[in-house]
Amino acid sequence: MGSRGIAILTDTGTNTPRSFIMAHDVREVALRINLSDGSSLRSGADIASDQMAALLAQEIPTTSLPSPDEIRTALERVRDDGYEGAIFVTIAAGLSATNHTVRLMADRMEGFPVAAIDSRSIGIAAGMVTIAAVEMAEAGAPFDTLVASLDKLSRDTRVFFSTKTLEYLRKGGRISEAVYRLGSFLRINPVITCDRNGRYTVARRVRGWERSLDAEVSLVLEHAQGLGRPVRLAICCSAGNDHFDGLEGKLRKGLAEYGIEVAGEVLRSGVSPDLLVHTGPDLVGIGVQPRWERAW
Repeated sequence: MGSRGIAILTDTGTNTPRSFIMAHDVREVALRINLSDGSSLRSGADIASDQMAALLAQEIPTTSLPSPDEIRTALERVRDDGYEGAIFVTIAAGLSATNHTVRLMADRMEGFPVAAIDSRSIGIAAGMVTIAAVEMAEAGAPFDTLVASLDKLSRDTRVFFSTKTLEYLRKGGRISEAVYRLGSFLRINPVITCDRNGRYTVARRVRGWERSLDAEVSLVLEHAQGLGRPVRLAICCSAGNDHFDGLEGKLRKGLAEYGIEVAGEVLRSGVSPDLLVHTGPDLVGIGVQPRWERAW
């Protein structure tokens, strides 16, 4: 079989849209959702987002990364399918050991170069990095250039999201007990982001759900101003929280006022089952990323 270039792989936590995955042969490895009865489900394959949201009314499961064997099998398959190398984009290494495990498996792929890209983010913002990886690979980026370009792009990509309750973030160990108690007592809906190390941190504290959505828009505009070039945008909403049109309108209006171009269409996405475990059924977030520029 002839060479097919560089394969792109990712995990379900990046929320890369299914239509894009199918159209570009992106290989997706599922994170696991572990239930109290001892069963382990593959996110997106054995359980869908609407089923996960309903299940949260009964229990809050735990999540785990794909097994080393699952990751190695995915890498071996793209090699056997004729690809000359692989890029595996993962959710933030500060939130999951998936990236570390991919690196371990990459070292065992003799004669087949594999790079694990730490998106330093989660959800649709990590998905934006995956999409950029595909675009760069299809544009002919050499392997080492692709790795360096994606590392830089990941550092400039940000996500800002809000949830209606902090209960799930607390139970999943994603925020401290102090942040949870303060937020609950003062009825604060903080806007969460990932810091430079890919760990959750509070970007802004506001009272009320609607104000938190406005704060997301404000934070995106601030970040976009610092990038100094056209930006890509993505909006993710869990089922029952359709804020796509309203947020896109505010984002486009605000960016236009600052003279910042929106590159392409605004990507719209749901929320994967594994992410819902840690955020709860009510989540709205926005991803912002500089438009990538050819470096080869």
